[in-house]
Amino acid sequence: MPLRLTPTFRGHLTGATRPLVGMWVCSGSPLIAEICAGAGLDWLLIDMEHSPNGLESVLCQLQAVAAHPVTPVVRVPTNDTVTIKQVLDLGAQNLLVPMVSSADEARAAVEAVRYPPRGKRGVGSALARSARWNRVEGYLEHADEHVSLFVQVETTAGVEAAAEIAAVDGIDGVFVGPSDLAASMGLLGQQSHPDVVAGVLRTFEAVRGAGKPVGVNAFVPDVARSYLESGASFVLVGADVALLARSSEGLASTFIRATAEADRASY
Repeated sequence: MPLRLTPTFRGHLTGATRPLVGMWVCSGSPLIAEICAGAGLDWLLIDMEHSPNGLESVLCQLQAVAAHPVTPVVRVPTNDTVTIKQVLDLGAQNLLVPMVSSADEARAAVEAVRYPPRGKRGVGSALARSARWNRVEGYLEHADEHVSLFVQVETTAGVEAAAEIAAVDGIDGVFVGPSDLAASMGLLGQQSHPDVVAGVLRTFEAVRGAGKPVGVNAFVPDVARSYLESGASFVLVGADVALLARSSEGLASTFIRATAEADRASY
């Protein structure tokens, strides 16, 4: 029975009338991914770079969120042809490749997501969820239509090369990572430093000048609003693990502190 795949993140960005807002999914839990998928956000980033996610857990999360009107993007751990092939074969249609600092690195990512003769992606559609085990008609011929590729600029070299990176054929957009950018500038942990913000905005200008959408990571609401006003087409404004950490700390602070104060008052 022929099946039809969902639209890509590229397609959603093209048709959007406002910036798309999403969050990180880093826990490795399909249950938490499913909860986040039903929150009403536009997209989720399932992270393999800094999270305990492997191929099996990413597969389970893709399956868990599939019933919801949200677009999952998978960040692979590295710009590696084999890893990218495996994640695509799991059925991930939207990839984010981290630490891309040159046009050559961007072209390598493009080659990894395209079949020969235009690329180096290994052919295993009959065995893989990507083509639903050859139930998607014409998958091999139209594979590029089913995959969108975004790269992450997060170094000073990447900022300098942002225009060239964005102009590479097959790159659908650029995502800016202020945390690693700050580190590469000698400002570790200072994502809101004026020099870091200036680097982010320079990247915005370069990428938009190349005609591609640009996104950014911004957990602080005022910073996120500022980047949206500066032309970000897509943003990540939180993470499952960070929300759980801060909320559980809030519970401890509220109730343990209140109990301790009540106990002191009774003496």
